[in-house]
Amino acid sequence: MATSNLTPPVSWTRQTFLQEAGSLQSGLRQAIIDAIARGGLAPGQRMPSSRALAVELGIARNTVIAVYEELSTRGILNATARRGCFVADTPALPQSATGGSTKAAGASGDAEGVDWRTRMTSRIADWRHISKPKDWRRYPYPFLYGQVDQMLFPLPAWRLASRIALGRAAVDWWSADNVIEDDPLLIDQIRRIILPRRGVLARPDEILITLGAQEGLYLLSRLLVRPGDVVGVENPGYTDARHIFSLGPCEIRDLPLDDQGVVVDETLDGVNVAVVTPGRQCPTGVSMGLDRRRALLDWATRQDALVIEDDYEGELAVDAAAPPLKSGDESGRVIYLGTFSKVLAPGVRLGYMVGPSELIAEARALRRLVHRTPPLNNQRLAAIFMVEGHYNGLVRRLRTETDRRWTTARAALTRDLPEVEMTGGKGSSLWLTFPPGLEEELLVRKAAARGVLLESGRPFFSGQPERLHMRMGLSTIDASRIDAGVGRLAEAVRSLMP
Repeated sequence: MATSNLTPPVSWTRQTFLQEAGSLQSGLRQAIIDAIARGGLAPGQRMPSSRALAVELGIARNTVIAVYEELSTRGILNATARRGCFVADTPALPQSATGGSTKAAGASGDAEGVDWRTRMTSRIADWRHISKPKDWRRYPYPFLYGQVDQMLFPLPAWRLASRIALGRAAVDWWSADNVIEDDPLLIDQIRRIILPRRGVLARPDEILITLGAQEGLYLLSRLLVRPGDVVGVENPGYTDARHIFSLGPCEIRDLPLDDQGVVVDETLDGVNVAVVTPGRQCPTGVSMGLDRRRALLDWATRQDALVIEDDYEGELAVDAAAPPLKSGDESGRVIYLGTFSKVLAPGVRLGYMVGPSELIAEARALRRLVHRTPPLNNQRLAAIFMVEGHYNGLVRRLRTETDRRWTTARAALTRDLPEVEMTGGKGSSLWLTFPPGLEEELLVRKAAARGVLLESGRPFFSGQPERLHMRMGLSTIDASRIDAGVGRLAEAVRSLMP
C-alpha cells in the first residue's frame, strides 16, 4: 500500500454541502466518497489526520473519527494503527458513486454524462494554493497574513463615506452604465495622494482600476506574453503570479533570490517579462537596494524586456525603503501594480495598474470582456473615503501598529526561538526558516493545538523546499498577544526537537 504523507488534493474548506447535507457527518462522508469517485483521492492515498481535518473544517474531531470508522467498516478506507487512515486500494464505493447517478457517470466518463476531467483544459483547483482555516478567528494566536484587524479599521468613517456614496448625486453617477470608464474621482485620488508618495507620476489615462492587483497580473499575462516567451518569477514568490502566467503559452523560469531580492545575473538572460516584488519581496520580506534596482532596470533596457512590479505593501512601508522601480523607469518598461487590500480590506477588491497609456487602453478593453469595470459604487465609496482624509489617517495608524507588532514579534522570536532564522525588514509578516528535520504537518498540528496558526511556506516555492519555511503574519493579531503566541509556538517546536 502506498503511504504518501500528502494532504489529499481536495479543497475541504470549500465543500459547502457539508452544511447542506442534513448533518456534518453525512456531508463529510459523502464528500470523501465523491472525491474518491472522481479521482480527487487516489487508492492508497493517506487521509488527513482526524485532528487536522477537524481543525481545517471547524468541526468536532469526533465527527471525523466517526466518518473514518464507518468508511473503514465499509471497505472504502483502511485504518492502520499508528500510521493513519488511507484510501483502500480497491475502495468499495456505492453504486451511486461509481455509475448509478448522472453526476458519477459524468465524473467517470460514462456515455450518459460528461467526462469533465478531459473536457477542462486545466485542473487549477488541484494546484498548490495558499489557504487559511475558515474559523481562524477562534484561535487566540492567528499569525496570518492579509486579514484585517477590525479593531484598527475606522468603521464610523467608512459608514459616513458610505452615506455620502448613497446620496442622489453619487447614485446617479455610479448606477448608470458607464461601460468601461473608472471613477474619475478615485483615479484623481490615486494620482494625487498615493502615487506621489511612492515617487510615481501618472496621467489619468495611465491608470486602470482593477479587482485587486491580482487581476492586473492576469490582464498583463494575456496582453504581454506571446508563445515561446520566457516569464521570470521569483522563487520563492507570490504563488498566484506563477499560477496566472502558467496558464499562458510561455516558459516559466525561476528567479533566484538573495538578501536583496531578485539576483540580476545570467539567469535573466532570455527572459522577456520579469514579475518582481522589489519593495517588499513576497514572501521573504527583503527589500531591493538602489544599486540592485538600477541593475534590474539596466537589464530590462539591454534585453528589451518588461518588468511587472507588484508593490503590494507599498502603502504600509515602515522602513525608509527605496522608491519603487517605476519611479526610476525612464523607458516605460515597468508596469506598476498597487492594491487597497492591505489598507482597507481584501474584500473591497480594489487595486490599480499604472503603465503607458497605450497599454492601459488595451487592458481596459480586455477588462471589458470580463466584467467591464470593478463595481463603481465601491470605487466611489473608496474615493470619498480618501477625499475626506480618512485613508491617510488609516495609513498612519497601520504603519505605527505594523512597526510595533513587527518589533515585538522579532524580539519574542529572538528570545524564545533563537534557532529559527528570520528575514525581511519591517512589515506585516516575518519569513521563518526552521531547523532541519522538522515536519510541517506535525508542527502545524502541534501549534494549532496550542491556539497558534501560521501559514505554510511550501506554496511559495516552485518545487519542494529543502527546509521548513513558514510565514508569520502580523496584520490580525494584537501586539499584546504576540509574546504569548510566540511562546506557544516555541513549545510546539520544542516538542518535536530530538
